[in-house]
Amino acid sequence: MSTLLADTIRKTGGSLGVDIRVKNTSVYESEGGTSVTQSITQGLVKCWCNFDGTASGAASRDSFNVSGMTDNSTGNYTVTVSNNMGSANTSATQSIGDFDGTSETAAFNYPFNNATTGCSFLSMAYNDGNNSDRSGQNIMICGDLA
Repeated sequence: MSTLLADTIRKTGGSLGVDIRVKNTSVYESEGGTSVTQSITQGLVKCWCNFDGTASGAASRDSFNVSGMTDNSTGNYTVTVSNNMGSANTSATQSIGDFDGTSETAAFNYPFNNATTGCSFLSMAYNDGNNSDRSGQNIMICGDLA
C-alpha cells in the first residue's frame, strides 16, 4: 500500500482548489487506523439554512443548497433545495429559539412533507404547542443527492 503526503493538491494545469473532485465511492478510514471505512459523500449535510422566521417571508441569514424559503403561515415553513435529493427518504433536522440578550424562548420543530425538492416543518411553542414564528431558525437535510 502507498501513502501520499502533500500540503497542497492542485488540478493539473489549474490553480489551488479549482475543480478537485471527490467521487461518491470515496471513503475515509476511521480513527485509530482501523480498517473501518465510511463514505465521504454520504456523510455530508446536503442542505442547511439559518433564517429569521419573524421576518417577512422568512428571511435567510445564510444557507447552502437552498433555492428558496416559503413562509406558509405562522410557524409553517418550506425549504426548497437547489439540487434535488435522490429520494424523499431524507433526514431533516431543525432547531429554533429566540434570544434577545435577556431571555430565551423555548420551542420545537416538527418536519413533514419530505420531498426530493426540500421539506416543510412547523415551529411550535413548548408551553402551548401552538404554531409560532421564531427568530432563530435552523434546518439541515441529510440524504443522497439525485
